[in-house]
Amino acid sequence: MADADSPSNTNSLHHHAPGAGSVTPQSVNGAAGELHQNVPAKADHKDGTSHLTDNFGHRISDNQNSLRAGERGPTLLEDFILREKIFHFDHERIPERIVHARGTGAHGVFECTKAIPELTKASIFQKAGGTCPVFVRFSTVAGGAGSIDTPRDVRGFAVKLYTESGNWDLVGNNIPVFFIQDAIKFPDLVHSVKMEADRGYPQAASAHDTFWDFVGLMPETMHMIMWAMSDRAIPRSFRMMEGFGVHSFRFINAKGEGRFVKFHWKPVLGIESTTWDEAVKIAGADPDFHRRDLFEAIDAGDFPQWDLGVQIFDEAWASRQPYDVLDATKLIPEEEIPVEIIGRMTLNRNVDNFFAETEQVAFLPTNIIPGIDFTNDPLLQGRLFSYLDTQKSRLGTTNFHQIPINAPKCPFHNFQRDGLMQTLVPTGRANYEPNSLAEAGENGGPRACPETGFTSFEANAERNDPTEKLRVRAELFADHYSQARLFYRSQTENEQAHIASALVFELSKVQLDHVRSRVVSRLRNIDENLAKRVAAGLAIEMPEKAKAAKVPIDMKPSDALSIQKQAKQTLAGRKVGILFAEGSDKAAIDKLKGDIEKAGGSAFLVAPKVGGIKVKGGTLKADGQLAGSPSVLFDAVASILMPDQAEKLTKDGAAVQWFMDAFGHCKTIAHCNGTKVILEKANVEPDEGVVPIESFMNVGVKRHWAREPKVRDLA
Repeated sequence: MADADSPSNTNSLHHHAPGAGSVTPQSVNGAAGELHQNVPAKADHKDGTSHLTDNFGHRISDNQNSLRAGERGPTLLEDFILREKIFHFDHERIPERIVHARGTGAHGVFECTKAIPELTKASIFQKAGGTCPVFVRFSTVAGGAGSIDTPRDVRGFAVKLYTESGNWDLVGNNIPVFFIQDAIKFPDLVHSVKMEADRGYPQAASAHDTFWDFVGLMPETMHMIMWAMSDRAIPRSFRMMEGFGVHSFRFINAKGEGRFVKFHWKPVLGIESTTWDEAVKIAGADPDFHRRDLFEAIDAGDFPQWDLGVQIFDEAWASRQPYDVLDATKLIPEEEIPVEIIGRMTLNRNVDNFFAETEQVAFLPTNIIPGIDFTNDPLLQGRLFSYLDTQKSRLGTTNFHQIPINAPKCPFHNFQRDGLMQTLVPTGRANYEPNSLAEAGENGGPRACPETGFTSFEANAERNDPTEKLRVRAELFADHYSQARLFYRSQTENEQAHIASALVFELSKVQLDHVRSRVVSRLRNIDENLAKRVAAGLAIEMPEKAKAAKVPIDMKPSDALSIQKQAKQTLAGRKVGILFAEGSDKAAIDKLKGDIEKAGGSAFLVAPKVGGIKVKGGTLKADGQLAGSPSVLFDAVASILMPDQAEKLTKDGAAVQWFMDAFGHCKTIAHCNGTKVILEKANVEPDEGVVPIESFMNVGVKRHWAREPKVRDLA
């Protein structure tokens, strides 16, 4: 691996990112051997645009008509402009990711807020205030690229940090544990959760036979199932979602001392989720809900932020725990090892081109920098092979690292040559090492850096005798239920009800009776009451408790595992829908909107028509039309209506449903006197979250969970 601090060699390959929006061929300066980007041509036309050309720079005179033999004759084969355009179009699509196919990304910056040189020699953590660029991709797991944003699913949370020591890819999820312990089971897991092989459905859903059959036969999945059936799997926004490195990694300091580390991304806006009913309705109203939310927030300057935290521990501490820290189905409670904040990430720029950046970005868990190392987690070890292998399949070449979004922003130098789609032009004849060409006055190329280059941690106390080759798992890996029990019992009462209801919903889609029973038998090892609720919801007999390979223990509940127990009562980053119609008071609307924006939120004006409505005080344009802007798109709703217009809206199903859904989803509803007639029609009962418009800022955006038993039956 090249050393970022080593002097440049004369045949070094340096990558410089092109200017925003430019399409620029690459060339190499023959003398210095440095890669440069050609400057785009200046504007050719009076309106500031450039000449249209083909991919080889030939100017095009007519981009509307093919070359024909006569006005109505056949198209000519010699039309190279047509052939190139159609040829490129025919090959626009590349294979989508097998998992995490549907995603969205953004650029940003990471800043170290607390230096930790005593823990790691990683360059990014040596000095408080040090920064590096980042690119982050959020994604769903099970669905294809054309699926929806809001299914019940795990969310990918992949961060590429372009450090001065090379790229560091922290490739994780929004859940700190995973379904399986060993990578050899990953193909089986993914095959089971994907569309069933004979029928090609369901898309982006785990509620079907094959997934739950796999779960029922693999008790190690039960902890992850608790998370996946919780509200963590239906987040409100990528901006309000935690991220985790999942595995235990290593920090290594300059003395060669190593300690375990777990990585956490904590959203500054706090954690928020939707309800299941909301998630389903949002999918119909806006299948791009999450990617739109992220794009619009960044576009408006409301830059999402996450604090990077770490849990640090050593082998001595790890050896005393009733679980194995190398087991990816286990977490470390924050009450046991507090999360220490060491940095902050801010996403501040949307991509210029979705395909070139978000679709072509390639994350590799093997991309680590000196000061960070792997452990013997068997799931992580498999990922180290899998990701590199799949990038070749997706991007078509071993040179995918030369794509601008993947290229490091520090110099890189090596003797790797040629290959499909090679865009760099190395100079000199040295393409091997060692060589002695420098002794003859020629360019000998780069050399290894034993002092500052990457070296693997040597004192792995968790390592078995290297002469042993066994297909086994450590004994503590056999405890599949203790942490699942910990998670469930750490939730609030209604969060537990959401988990039970999600299990009932998912298992109700399972057609194989024995699969349902087997899953419920596993649940009995987690919590007897949970199993009873699910069995009752499915109207099945309680099966015999599944035999546990290791008897579960009771761990102390952790508030950090509950969304509701750590909810932030804030308007920052939240969106409020304001309904108005003809005659509404513009001054009152402007005041409410101003108050919301002053508190860090955003207001979205909704009306029966969008082209401009006469209101008291002038004319007001809506941001969205009522039928196309259901209340599921907002964190809270408000209405300012004249009595006659409110009476008219009682006959509009979209208006009645607007309030009915907001009430059913336990949101704050602020209303004027005129709106009361619609609230009555929607069966909205007064409570602490149904308030006069003047009281909205005092109540704010929050979920009124005490209302839930009135509006839905939960398992």
